[in-house]
Amino acid sequence: MNNSEKSRQLEQRTFKFGADTIKLCRRLGPDNISAPIINQLIRSGTSIGANYLEANNASSKKDFTNKIFICKKESEETKYWLKLLLSCYSPEKESVDVLYDECRQLNLIFQKIVTTIRNGK
Repeated sequence: MNNSEKSRQLEQRTFKFGADTIKLCRRLGPDNISAPIINQLIRSGTSIGANYLEANNASSKKDFTNKIFICKKESEETKYWLKLLLSCYSPEKESVDVLYDECRQLNLIFQKIVTTIRNGK
């Protein structure tokens, strides 16, 4: 598989992750306490894919690296909100666990990309 195909697959994964995050949040029926958590989760969860698209259209290697690092940071933040959400909505445990695992995998991918760039490969 070449880099272009890998990039396209990662774009699709990050898009699906964002869409799945929105779908989960729609099912939750937020109240006054959980609404800010849900809002933050949607913002960070959808930001991963948006920043990855920006990285793929970066104007320089430095710009690409910066956007990938943002993807990594947003995936870390999303993992936090998913954990917090789980503490509020235990009936959605299975759905949150699936999203958390995908977010963890995305985070590892972005970490690997950042490490590879920093090592000059």
